[in-house]
Amino acid sequence: MSLRVLNPNAEVLNKSAALHININAAKGLQDVLKTNLGPKGTIKMLVGGAGDIKLTKDGNTLLKEMQIQSPTAIMIARTAVAQDDISGDGTTSTVIFIGELMKQSERYIDEGIHPRVLVDGLEIAKRATLQFLEKFKTPVVMDADPDKEVLKMVARTTVRTKLHEALADQLTDIVVNGVLCIRKPEEPIDLFMVEIMHMRHKFDVDTRLVEGLVLDHGSRHPDMKRRAENCYILTCNVSLEYEKSEINAGFFYSNAQQRETMVAAERRSVDEKVKKIIELKNKVCAGTENNFVVINQKGIDPPSLDLLARAGIIALRRAKRRNMERLVLACGGEAVNSVDDLTPDCLGWAGLVYEHVLGEEKYTFVENVKNPHSCTILIKGPNDHTIAQIKDAVRDGLRAVKNTIEDEAVILGAGAFEVAARQHLINEVKKTVKGRAQLGVEAFADALLVIPKTLAENSGLDTHDVIISLTGEHDRGNIVGLNQNTGDPIDPHMEGIYDNYSVKRQIINSGPVIASQLLLVDEVIRAGRNMRKPN
Repeated sequence: MSLRVLNPNAEVLNKSAALHININAAKGLQDVLKTNLGPKGTIKMLVGGAGDIKLTKDGNTLLKEMQIQSPTAIMIARTAVAQDDISGDGTTSTVIFIGELMKQSERYIDEGIHPRVLVDGLEIAKRATLQFLEKFKTPVVMDADPDKEVLKMVARTTVRTKLHEALADQLTDIVVNGVLCIRKPEEPIDLFMVEIMHMRHKFDVDTRLVEGLVLDHGSRHPDMKRRAENCYILTCNVSLEYEKSEINAGFFYSNAQQRETMVAAERRSVDEKVKKIIELKNKVCAGTENNFVVINQKGIDPPSLDLLARAGIIALRRAKRRNMERLVLACGGEAVNSVDDLTPDCLGWAGLVYEHVLGEEKYTFVENVKNPHSCTILIKGPNDHTIAQIKDAVRDGLRAVKNTIEDEAVILGAGAFEVAARQHLINEVKKTVKGRAQLGVEAFADALLVIPKTLAENSGLDTHDVIISLTGEHDRGNIVGLNQNTGDPIDPHMEGIYDNYSVKRQIINSGPVIASQLLLVDEVIRAGRNMRKPN
C-alpha cells in the first residue's frame, strides 16, 4: 500500500502470488527443455521472425535464440548460458534441476513451510552433495600420454546427446585427436587452435580432421599452381602492394621520361620486397622438386602476384590473423613481419598444398605437415541445418575433452551420480540435520532424481519402475545407471558412459543458488522509472 502512495503506476505482486509466478516460470522453462535431455531427446525447431528455421537439441542454442519474456525465466536462462560459457555443457540439466528444485519446494510451501527454512536445508544439501562428488569422482591420469579411451568415452557421451549415434561415434575420434594434436605439456589448452571450417558439400559422415590447415580463400592469379607437393611455407605479415604516401604529396614533371622514372621509383620498393622472397625461394628450392608457398596477412597487388607466379611461387593474400598463428603451429617456421633478413629457418613445411573449388568459394588445404600443433575440423553437410547441428556438437565435444584433461577426473554418467547422491542425502545427511531444515535436504534429494526420471521419460520408459529399480540397486551397494534402450540398470563404467566432473560441480553449485534466491522473493514490484506502464 505504501508503494502505491509513492508511485500510483506501480504494479505489486504480494507473497504467494510472487512466489507462484517464480515457481511457474521455472517449471515452464523446465517443460520446454525437458524433452531434449539425453541421447533419446527430441529436437526443437525454432522459427525466426523472417521465417528462418533452426533445428537444435542444444540447450544453450535454444536459450540464446528463444524469445523469453518472463523475468524469472530470463534469470534461469542466463544461469544456464553462464554454465555453458564456463564448462561448455550442462545447460539443459541446469534448467531442469532448477525447475525441479522449485517444484519440490512448492509442495512444502503449500503445506505452510517458510521458504527460509527450505533454503537453509538446500544449502546444507548442496555442501553435502559437493563433498560426495569429491568422493564419487573417478580419477584419470593425464600425463604426457593421456588415456585416449577415457577421453573418447567422455566425448562420445557428450556428442551422442546432440547427434545420431553413427555420426556421434565418428565425431568422437575427430574431437579427441583434435584436442590431443594442439595439447602442449605444461600449457593451458587453447581450443582456438582447432579451426572449425564448414563446407556445404557431400554428406555429414564426410566430416573429417585435417592435420594441418584449411583456409577459406585461394590464390588470386590464374598462372599459379592449384596443387603442389613438398612445399616450403613462408608465413608473413608484409604489405606487398603499392601504398600511397601518408601526406598529401604532389609530383610535377615536364616530360614523359620524368613521369616514367617516377612510376618506376614508386614500384621499386614493393618490387624489391618481392625479389627478396624470390631470392629465398631460389636459394632453398634450387635443384630440387620442392615448391614454395607464401601466405600473407596483408595484401599482394597484381604486379607482385605476377612476379611471384613467374617465379613459380604460390601466393595467398589477406589470411586471417588467427590463421597466421595456426599456420606457424601446424607447419613450423615463424611468422615474419619484414623481408629484410629472410633465412631458411623462417620457413615451415607441408607435404601437400592444394586448392578446392566449391561453387564460387575457394578453399586451400595445407596438409601432411610434420609435427602439427594446430589442426582443422572440416565439417561437411548437405544443408545449413546439418552443419549447424554438427558445429554445436563439435564445440561441446572439444570442451568435454579439454575439461577431462584439466580436471583429471570423470563422473559415472547415465544418472548414476544423481541416484547415488540422493541415497547419500536421504540415508546419511538427513539424519545429521536438526529441525525443519531436513525438509530442504529432502527437497534437494528428490530434485536430483529429475535427471534419471527425464532420461527414462525421453526413452519412452515408465519413470516409476526405473527409479525404483535404480534406487534398489544403489541400496544394495551397486553403482548403476539407466540403460535407455531396455530400462534396466547398467554399470556405466562397463558401458563407458562418463560425464564431466567440472560440469556436474557447476550444476550443483549454481542450481540451488538461483532456486534459493527465487524462493526468497516475496514481492515483485514493477515500479522502476523505465518499467512504468505506457500512458
